[in-house]
Amino acid sequence: MALSMHRESNSGNKQMDSGKYVRYTPEQVEALERVYSECPKPSSLRRQQLIRECPILSNIEPKQIKVWFQNRRCREKQRKEASRLQTVNRKLTAMNKLLMEENDRLQKQVSQLVYDNGYMRQQLHTVSTTATTDASCESVVLSDQHQQQNPTPQHPQRDANNPASLLAIAEETLAEFLSKATGTAVDWVQMIGMKPGPDSIGIVAVSRNCSGVAARACGLVSLEPAKVAEILKDRPSWFRDCRCLDVLSAIPTENGGMIELIYMQTYAPTTLAAARDFWTLRYTSSLQDGSLVICERSLTTSTGGPTGPPASCFVRAEMLPSGYLIRPCDGGGSIIHIVDHIDLDAWSVPEVLRPLYESSKILAQKTTVAALRHIRQIAQESSGEVQYSGGRQPAVLRTFSQRLCRGFNDAINGFMDDGWSIMGSDGVEDVTIAINSSPNKFLGSQYNTLAILPSFGGVLCAKASMLLQNVPPALLVRFLREHRSEWADYGVDAYSSACLKASPYAVPCARPSGFPSSQVILPLAHTVEHEEFLEVVRLEGHAFPPEDALSRDMYLLQLCSGLDENVSGACAQLVFAPIDESFADDAPLLPSGFRVIPLEPKSDGPTATRTLDLASALEVGHGGARPAGEADLSNYNLRSVLTIAFQFSFENHFRDNVAAMARQYVRSVVGSVQRVAMAIAPSQINPHLGPKPLPVSPEALTLAQWICRSYRSHTGGELLRVDAQRGGDAILKQLWHHADAIMCCSVKSNASAVFTFANQAGLDMLETTLVALQDILLDKILDEAGRKTLLSEFSKIMQQGFAYLPAGICISSMGRPVSYEQAIAWKVLDGNDSNHCLAFMFSNWSFL
Repeated sequence: MALSMHRESNSGNKQMDSGKYVRYTPEQVEALERVYSECPKPSSLRRQQLIRECPILSNIEPKQIKVWFQNRRCREKQRKEASRLQTVNRKLTAMNKLLMEENDRLQKQVSQLVYDNGYMRQQLHTVSTTATTDASCESVVLSDQHQQQNPTPQHPQRDANNPASLLAIAEETLAEFLSKATGTAVDWVQMIGMKPGPDSIGIVAVSRNCSGVAARACGLVSLEPAKVAEILKDRPSWFRDCRCLDVLSAIPTENGGMIELIYMQTYAPTTLAAARDFWTLRYTSSLQDGSLVICERSLTTSTGGPTGPPASCFVRAEMLPSGYLIRPCDGGGSIIHIVDHIDLDAWSVPEVLRPLYESSKILAQKTTVAALRHIRQIAQESSGEVQYSGGRQPAVLRTFSQRLCRGFNDAINGFMDDGWSIMGSDGVEDVTIAINSSPNKFLGSQYNTLAILPSFGGVLCAKASMLLQNVPPALLVRFLREHRSEWADYGVDAYSSACLKASPYAVPCARPSGFPSSQVILPLAHTVEHEEFLEVVRLEGHAFPPEDALSRDMYLLQLCSGLDENVSGACAQLVFAPIDESFADDAPLLPSGFRVIPLEPKSDGPTATRTLDLASALEVGHGGARPAGEADLSNYNLRSVLTIAFQFSFENHFRDNVAAMARQYVRSVVGSVQRVAMAIAPSQINPHLGPKPLPVSPEALTLAQWICRSYRSHTGGELLRVDAQRGGDAILKQLWHHADAIMCCSVKSNASAVFTFANQAGLDMLETTLVALQDILLDKILDEAGRKTLLSEFSKIMQQGFAYLPAGICISSMGRPVSYEQAIAWKVLDGNDSNHCLAFMFSNWSFL
């Protein structure tokens, strides 16, 4: 009996001892779980309140409840980590399977190449030892080569209206597609920068030595095969170059598949090329292992396809057997094999543009990889992994991105069936003006345009193209995004601005009140791999004179893509459209912007080494290209084509005024972009551009003298060579061409000073120009360690006059890290020995 009482006493002590384990009843656990779902980490007051409100917890100490919540959070963390590891394990298992299959395919490709090589050696040996003539030898070899290069027999004439004939074509397409996706029918080469892994986009390869251009990708997604097939078949939702896709007929097959006859149109990427259209057969079926296959090929005259010419403004292109193999993955999800193989009839475009139609890398980025990325994006949105700001649904934001791209493509192409017509030029063909008087095509049929603006006349588009040299597309677009004041024409005629202000969607970039305004970029969303950003840009302090006494902010919805310089073949573009503050989900958009597409190198000739008007290079023999002896072949692969399109709305009685303003506006933007391209071209890949222009204003000469005199006064050393003290512009010239980066900023102790001057090396280091330099703050280029060092040394600089700063890392205006071995900061005094600015000199800097 005493022993029993002793055990009960010990049990009670354990129940009340906060350091011992407590066994909770199901009712107590349920009450605690309810609180945990609302607040996983309750405060001490909340725990005490819980005990008072729940009588079933009255015998539990507050400290013990604290331990329960700690354990509960730990279990939740362990559960999430276990789930994450299981997911990673499934991805690694699937990726391992994919890599083993890819290795087997490569082994087969190697064996085929070894066999072909041995066979050719045997044939050559046989031919060389026989007593035949040279002509017969050549005939044997060429005949054998021809047979190997053209193994596909000619098919008899087929009728597209006959289901049996269509099924035969579909089965042939399926077999040829599978031989490309998993076999050796195409010589695939892995695309640079696309490394396989559980979180990568997948295994991406491009074709080598095949007809047309081809790209192939394999990847993992966490969606079931049926859902993946549904997404991929809706090509306009993810293929930004797809203008329309019409399913003309659908025929079910006996094996449960579906044959569809399709007509598709795609946009032209620039203003100086025609769009493409396709007549294709698409076959959807299932394999014995449960995989889904969607394969597609063009219908030609021999296979019962259309015999008439392509539609107006289009060039007929051919899709060779292509498609998607979607295999179920163990544990959920799918393994996708994608093959895109097309012939875009590159000979129908000017020679300077042919690389756009002959590049497998461009095809891979625009089509193959785009499909994989879109599926991964939807998969992560479905799982809740993607976070969006502004309270917008992911599907709504994706729709905004699609509408911006589509509107910009419509502006570049200007199809006649959309209502576009070309307006007469002013004698110079550098800028094309197109007019469209069908506003509902752009603003949406739900808007009664005439009720909003009775005198609304339509939409006007001014567009131009140019050839750029030595400027990576990503670098240029990043600069245009960050430094709008560098290219925006703030001198738009006031009269035209006043006419246009009646419509909130009228001007791509309105004239501010007297000076360039600042911009604030507000992020909305980005894709999984950050290759595309959707954002709102607030342009502060705009006014439309003469009626507006007060300035007001303007807003742009902006899409920026292709900012990664390491992605091969990627197109970079900046597209924006004016919006009002309400920013409704169905807000009308009138997109304008820039698109830069890289031109791959060709082996049959050099290129120009300066920025040119693309129109000057369209005809053979015209000026613009340097002679072969003057070109630098190492820079040939840095060419790109830039397309600019700006849209304006106009009133009927102001059409000619707006057209003249738009033409002048785009010419000004073209000139600004050419100057920017010359200024930001990286010097290490552009030795022929020469130095940046030297500022020759009296203020610059005086500042150079103050900088050198203050450096000598504070440090006792000479910043420049002794012979630079002769006066005149000699000091400025030597300062401008100094090997180290020298820059000046206003005197502030909070490290938020604004830059006012930089020499040539300083502009290269910051990746900016003298005009855009004034938009950069000191604290934006210094990292956290650099800011702390500067703040700690600031009093020393002001008292002693200078201070040495240790080696560190700063950030250019383009976001690239820059390392430097040493920096010195000194106080610059004016002619009255008053503080004028701070000067910095960064030695031995380089991009990381």
